[in-house]
Amino acid sequence: MNMHGSSALVTGGASGLGLATARRMVDRGAQVVIADLSEEHGAKAVAELGDAARFVPADITDETAMSAALDTACERGPLRFVVHCAGRGGDRVRILDKEGNPGSLDTFAEVVRVNLVGTYNVLRLAAARMAVNDLVEGDRGAMVLTASVAAFDGQIGQTSYTASKAGVHGMTLVAARDLASRQIRVNTIAPGIMDTPMLGRLRAIIRESLAAQVPHPKRLGAPDEFARLAIEMLENSYLNAQTVRLDGAIRMAPR
Repeated sequence: MNMHGSSALVTGGASGLGLATARRMVDRGAQVVIADLSEEHGAKAVAELGDAARFVPADITDETAMSAALDTACERGPLRFVVHCAGRGGDRVRILDKEGNPGSLDTFAEVVRVNLVGTYNVLRLAAARMAVNDLVEGDRGAMVLTASVAAFDGQIGQTSYTASKAGVHGMTLVAARDLASRQIRVNTIAPGIMDTPMLGRLRAIIRESLAAQVPHPKRLGAPDEFARLAIEMLENSYLNAQTVRLDGAIRMAPR
């Protein structure tokens, strides 16, 4: 299913993995709507991408805001492609602290609310709009979700983040089966240590240490490498229900 002339939505599309994906989509002729919290970054992204892009401020857990972003995408053409990159990092809270006190339930719930409930919100609202599309090469639409290698080998202090990203991985097969009757495909990328703006705030010595943990290639992942995989997942009509690790063969140590 070729992107040219279709509409696409990228959550978290104002920076990092999402912006790299939006660039690739525009290059392939899609009309792209970026949904993100940061209006400042959203304006910069649209200025870079040109007339083929629009920005809509949206919280992925907010049904009204996400509906508005998706409706904007539908106004620009049939919504056939969604890449969901928005989310948050973990809280780095141990299950028990040094004094033996239990970790905060509120912080755990908040990470799961954003990363898992937010993903389901985007999935369900986007699917409702894709389901009314005409068939093109056997598909009505395709979505790519974002998990993490933490879904498989989370580190100490990542209980909430790992639970949320494992949930995204877990829903991938179920969502693909559920939406098969509507001819909508669902796949997921599980990135490793990617060179995003969040990582850019770390000191150089820490970034070098993280890169050294990757077996090959011994470097951080590039956002455009995520984008290239996302595009392949969207356009390859026989690729469905897969979670693909994009991590240079890293397996995270316990801490």
